[in-house]
Amino acid sequence: MIRGVHMVVLTVDDQDRALAFWTEKVGFSVATDASYGEGNRWLEVRSPDERMTIVLSKRAPGQPDTRDQVPTELPTANFFMYADDPERTCQELAANGVSFPTPLSKQPWGWWALFEDSEGTRIAISQPAD
Repeated sequence: MIRGVHMVVLTVDDQDRALAFWTEKVGFSVATDASYGEGNRWLEVRSPDERMTIVLSKRAPGQPDTRDQVPTELPTANFFMYADDPERTCQELAANGVSFPTPLSKQPWGWWALFEDSEGTRIAISQPAD
């Protein structure tokens, strides 16, 4: 039986820059950082609760970049993150230098904000309504 999602892939242009963002600004830890094949790097960061892993995968030459094709008020990542206390979380991230193109707001379905990572990917933070 499938129980949930534990790993997602996030395509990045600069793995070192992305690693610094996720560990220094967001508070994730390095789960795996290993070379494989010829000049490839497998890089994983894990959330503080250790329930989610993000693979920071280097964009391949010629791989499409759709970040500019999505309206700025929408996420460009194919996943949402959640926080038990989205107000505090957004304040802490902003204090760490994380940019919020869409600040936290209360919606009929719950809390919602968009932050931008070091690569310009917009990622949603939400908290469903009770």
